[in-house]
Amino acid sequence: MASFKRHVQLRLLAVAAMAVVAHGATTTHLQFYMHDTVTASAGSPATAMRTVRGPTPAPGNPINRFGDMYTIDDALTEEPDLASRAVGRAQGFYLMASRSADQLLLSGNMVFTAGKYNGSTVAMMGRDAILDEVRELPVVGGTGAFRDAAGFVQIRTHSFNASNNNAVLKVDMYLSV
Repeated sequence: MASFKRHVQLRLLAVAAMAVVAHGATTTHLQFYMHDTVTASAGSPATAMRTVRGPTPAPGNPINRFGDMYTIDDALTEEPDLASRAVGRAQGFYLMASRSADQLLLSGNMVFTAGKYNGSTVAMMGRDAILDEVRELPVVGGTGAFRDAAGFVQIRTHSFNASNNNAVLKVDMYLSV
């Protein structure tokens, strides 16, 4: 009986794999850098603005509070340098969703404005545990070249300035379309 059950499971996996191939699903890997500039500096205007101020100070964090929400329109570039080739914008918001202030709810649309994917978007939404080395968020859809996209995003902090909360994030996006 166990052998028959295993045989059925393997057949179902094979049928599922054939369905993916038959529908032409492909995996696309995109890599770029997101520049989250909370405090403007010479040559770098603010691209993240606190739009809601939370009521509770976060322990050990004099800048952010539980409930703070930032609206973003961050540059996306090919390299970590803001002066490198622009590929799009990250537009959306992040919310300080934990009393310990190290976990965000990130909701963003990656809007591609150059190259092969110009005019396409990818929507992601999920928990961003900003102190973790690698954070994984789900892709919840897309438009244009990424219509009906599914997949995930891995975010790594490339650089962070604790005095002003400015950050450069390395984004690896894995999409099935």
